[in-house]
Amino acid sequence: MSPGDTFEAGCDLSFFVRRIRFQRVQGKASLVRAIGRWSLAALMINIVIGSGIFGLPSKIASLTGRQSPFVFLFAAAGIIVIAACLAELSSRFSESGGPYLYTRVAFGRFVGIQTGWLNGLSRATATAASANLLTVYLADFWPRFDHRFAAASTITLLLAMLAVLNIRGVKMGTGTNNLLAIIKLVPLLVFIVQGCVFLSTRGTPVFVARESHSPNAWLNAMLLAIVAYVGFEAALIPAAEVKSPERDAPIAILLALAISTPIYVLVQFVTVHTLCDPAQTQRPLIAAAHTFGGAPLVALIGAGVALSILGYLAAGMIASPRVLFALAEQQDFPRCFAAVHSRYRTPYVSIVSFAAAVWILALLGNFTWNARLTAVSRLVTYALSCAALPVLRRKTTRQPGFRLPAGDLLAGIGVVLCGVLLTQIGKGEVLVVWATLMIGSVNWLIVNCRPARGYGEASIIRRANHSRRHSLPL
Repeated sequence: MSPGDTFEAGCDLSFFVRRIRFQRVQGKASLVRAIGRWSLAALMINIVIGSGIFGLPSKIASLTGRQSPFVFLFAAAGIIVIAACLAELSSRFSESGGPYLYTRVAFGRFVGIQTGWLNGLSRATATAASANLLTVYLADFWPRFDHRFAAASTITLLLAMLAVLNIRGVKMGTGTNNLLAIIKLVPLLVFIVQGCVFLSTRGTPVFVARESHSPNAWLNAMLLAIVAYVGFEAALIPAAEVKSPERDAPIAILLALAISTPIYVLVQFVTVHTLCDPAQTQRPLIAAAHTFGGAPLVALIGAGVALSILGYLAAGMIASPRVLFALAEQQDFPRCFAAVHSRYRTPYVSIVSFAAAVWILALLGNFTWNARLTAVSRLVTYALSCAALPVLRRKTTRQPGFRLPAGDLLAGIGVVLCGVLLTQIGKGEVLVVWATLMIGSVNWLIVNCRPARGYGEASIIRRANHSRRHSLPL
């Protein structure tokens, strides 16, 4: 049987789980399941360890001083609760969509569309912010990047290149992502090792005084630190292109957090114990590298910033366009966004559209503007996803690949945690979220006039309940 032929398994098409590399269902090209467990883990690491770790240490130190390494530990404890809920949710589905799909099945089409818009907003603005930050750091090495034309040209060329790589195949995209995930960790590890050796042999040059910080300072610091962890859920969006999402997604989530947490804690520890006033610099790692590493380490850190941002962009270009694809696949968006390339088996319309949206946001805004638009939408998405867990446990009968102990309790804790952190946001962010929700409401009114055919909540629940029974062999 040729790859283009339709596979007839004697079961209803609504129960198909796409487990073969090339097939056509009712004449339409399907996605390729080419993302393995380690590629999925690398995708999450690239998204989690982005550009934030190169700028956050100074901001967190300004709130909690020398005690700031503990902030990352506390933030990790909170994000693990949210990640654990998402781990079970991801093990219940094999379709693309991530948080959008979970909330759609749990709460219906309206909430699902709103979550999809918020998730898309957070992914586009985060990617645009990273593109802006890349040109800022490049300007330190090549001053001509201070000019608007040079920065715009660099962003345009970079986004076009990443879009082409991902259109030509998810394997090519994940190959680029895996390489960057390995390379980007090297400067951070060298920074940690040299910094710890310096502190152990010469001691800290900083006078350590007894400190006391208000609960509000700790809460604001945790909000910043959690931002450094967020993004792992984006790697759950292209589940329809993961070889075994039910089994691999929970492992990839835990692996990404297990790697990122000690890196964050140790980077913060080295920074606050080598700089007398880390809050006064916008590039704390480079400033600390001057203290104990000299020019070679400074150059390596600069390269690390560029590689981290490139890694984040590469990972985002794999995961984020699948938000549009998932919305269209559920007929909550124009069907053209669900188009799959006949040769490369990738959602090329969604990839090009997402790259265009990022390009516009990056050129119209700056790093701070785009980063502020990211934070609130992420927290609302997390709260809705945690709330979906107990609902889905009652809606579906199939046992998930990973079942979270005390899942209902932890889901409630996750919702409360997100609510507490949302009390720290400003009015500007609230207005942007409300505007996004209004757009999502209009989207819902339009698509609600034409109910989804074969892709509604009931159909998805049936596939979730019966996917193992009717799954096709590889």
